[in-house]
Formats: sequence, structure tokens, C-alpha cells
Amino acid sequence: MSVESSMDDSQGTSKVASQDAGVAAPRGEAFYGQLRQGLDQLRGDGLFKPERVLASRQGAEVTGDDGRTLINMCANNYLGLSGEEWVAQASIEATEQYGYGLSSVRFICGTQTVHKRLEKAISEFLGTEDTILYAAAFDANGGVFEPLFDDNDAIISDALNHASIIDGIRLCKAARFRYAHNDMADLEKQLQAAAGKRHKIIVTDGVFSMDGTIAQLDRIVALAEQYGALVMIDECHASGFMGRTGRGTHEHHNVLGRIDIITGTLGKALGGAMGGFTSGRKEVIDTLRQKSRPYLFSNTLAPSIAGASLAVLERLSASTELRDRLHENTAYFRQRIEEIGFTIKPGTHPVVPVMLFEAPVAQKFAARMYELGVLLSGFFYPVVPMGQARVRVQLSAAHTRAQLDTVLAAFEQAGKELGIIQ
Repeated sequence: MSVESSMDDSQGTSKVASQDAGVAAPRGEAFYGQLRQGLDQLRGDGLFKPERVLASRQGAEVTGDDGRTLINMCANNYLGLSGEEWVAQASIEATEQYGYGLSSVRFICGTQTVHKRLEKAISEFLGTEDTILYAAAFDANGGVFEPLFDDNDAIISDALNHASIIDGIRLCKAARFRYAHNDMADLEKQLQAAAGKRHKIIVTDGVFSMDGTIAQLDRIVALAEQYGALVMIDECHASGFMGRTGRGTHEHHNVLGRIDIITGTLGKALGGAMGGFTSGRKEVIDTLRQKSRPYLFSNTLAPSIAGASLAVLERLSASTELRDRLHENTAYFRQRIEEIGFTIKPGTHPVVPVMLFEAPVAQKFAARMYELGVLLSGFFYPVVPMGQARVRVQLSAAHTRAQLDTVLAAFEQAGKELGIIQ
């Protein structure tokens, strides 16, 4: 055989092999196949999380995309403001004055008077010196640690802190210490372990969203003062309704003015859109304006959200009516759901975890409640610990007593049908 024909044969063989390989394994097919297998596994195990599509405003009652009216028991709409006309109107007025968006970050040309007014209002509401706005509370927690702490310092974090706190801590080089959830003896042990560090900060959710547990801030602050540590709280599930005038967990525990850093959201009780903030001493906030990456590299919060949030804070500062109604609804529902026979996590917060323990049961229960006209979601591992699956009820000031009674009747019916209660 000539060298030439040998080369031709070789090229031909190579070409066929290449074509066969292309048919057998298209680019990325193994990757997409793995994703499909994982999704099919979730569906098969009854753990796939569906998204309920609403065709209405958020509220105590919502309209599904199938046209059905549902009582909504799973929104963070604690004060019932998300769908209120006066909040929407405040958003429209801010848009008319300031426009749709800034097309910029804050330090270039994205700061308007409405943003400065809102930061001042949040500071006054929380009792702090200054506040910085973020596009989301996740960004606030993600951007707070790295600019303030380094490998000379220590962060002591509650074991059940929100994912955004955990991610923010990961971006920081400070030493990490974790204490058992809400366990003050273990917190003191971790403070002692961190004794050699330059600066120490205790970090905790003010309210833990899965259990409705309220952090023991009075005891945390006492330990912080004993061991020379700072304190940071995430107030996403507290701002606007916890405490005598709704200032938050620090008011609830009578430690106003003794918390160093407060992060929170505008996307739950305070109007329900989006946006987050960090509030505290001026030195902290000025440093974050200079160095916090989610602030420096994200577009400015939309003026419509800033304007509506400002209107909400003005209304809440004038009256505790919504806060009081929320806590009345919470006390009523907590008492009645236990009388029906369900197990709930004890507490006083409007987050009421109804414990079903097994993930498929939680999913089936939420689906049956949907059929009965109640919007709920099941929660299971890894969102909550294994064997602690639940549906999480969230009370709102907007719920009427008649709506709550309808929901309780549906709980009783679904519970008996699925053999959860007798």
C-alpha cells in the first residue's frame, strides 16, 4: 500500500470515528442527562417543588392562574401591605418623579434624594446612625462581612442562620465559630474559644424563618458585653411588627441601641417588593459604601421601591394598628390549630410551622390544601433538618377571622383524610 493511500485510509477512519463519537455523545449530553435524572428523582420521591402562579395582587386572598380564589397562608406579607392601593400609588408617584431606574450603581450616578430619604427614615425607625440600601437583603448579608473583618477577627454564628449569612461569612477570611441554635451556653463556649482574636462579632437571625424562633437578644447582648464582642442581627422576619412599636427583635427584647449591625429587607412586612439594607454606626456604613461589593457592583434600588418603602415607614411610625392585628391573628390561629390536633413549634411569632415530619406527607398535604382553596408550601430537607418536614403557615394583618376559620376547617379536613389527625 502506498503512503498516500495509507494516509487516505487513516483520514477516512478518523472522520468516521469522529462522526460516530458525535452521534454517540453530543456536546454536554452527559451533563444534561444528569440534570434530567436528578429532576426525575425529585418527582419520583414526591419532593419536586412546584411554583404556584398568581394572576392577582398579593394579599390575604389571591387568584391563581387557573382562576380559582385561594386564601394565602404562605407569604411574608405580615402587615398585609403588598397589594394595598396606597402602597402601589406611592410607587407610581415615585416613578413619575424619579423615573423607572438609574442605569447605574450608587457611587457613579445612581443616588437620588428618595434613596437618601429612605436611608434616613430606616435609621430613625431602627434607632441607628446610618443605613445603606442594597438590591436585596441577600446582598446586604453577602456584602457585610468581607469589608469589615479579616483573618485577625472571629465571626460567631448561630447554627441555623439564614443561607445569605452563611454565604456572606464564606466570602470573609475571619475565623468561623458556630454555636448550637439559640444555645447560650454554647455561645459562651465559642466566645471563649475566640478569645485570642482582635474583633469578635456574634451573628444571628432576629427571628428564624423556618421555626418562628425569636433569638434571645437580651442574653446575647449580655454575653457580648461580657466578652467584648459586637452583635449583628438579621431582621428580615421582624422589622415592622416585632416589639411594642414594630421596631424589631431588639425592641422586643429591650436592647434598642445595643446592637451594632442590623440587616433587613423591604421585601416582607415593609411593603413586600424587594430591596435590603444594613444599618448601624456611621463608621460601619461609610466603610460598606466604599468596599461592599454587592453595593458597588449592583444597580441602584428602583426609585419606585424606595418611594413606596418610604411611605410604608411613615405609616408604621404613626400607628401600631397593623402590628396589633397581626399578633391577634397569630394568637388565635396558634391556639386553634393545636386544639384541632396538629403539632406546631411553640412560640408567639406569625410564622407557625405545622409539623408533618415526612417530606412526601408535607407535599401531599400542601397539594390537598390547594385543592381545598388554601395556598401553602411544604418544607423539607435540606431547607429544614431531616425528619422535620412541615407546612409553614404565615399569618398576616390582612387575614379576617372568617378566612382563618375557613383555613382551620381545611386543615382539619385534610389532616383527617391523610391520617395525620384523628
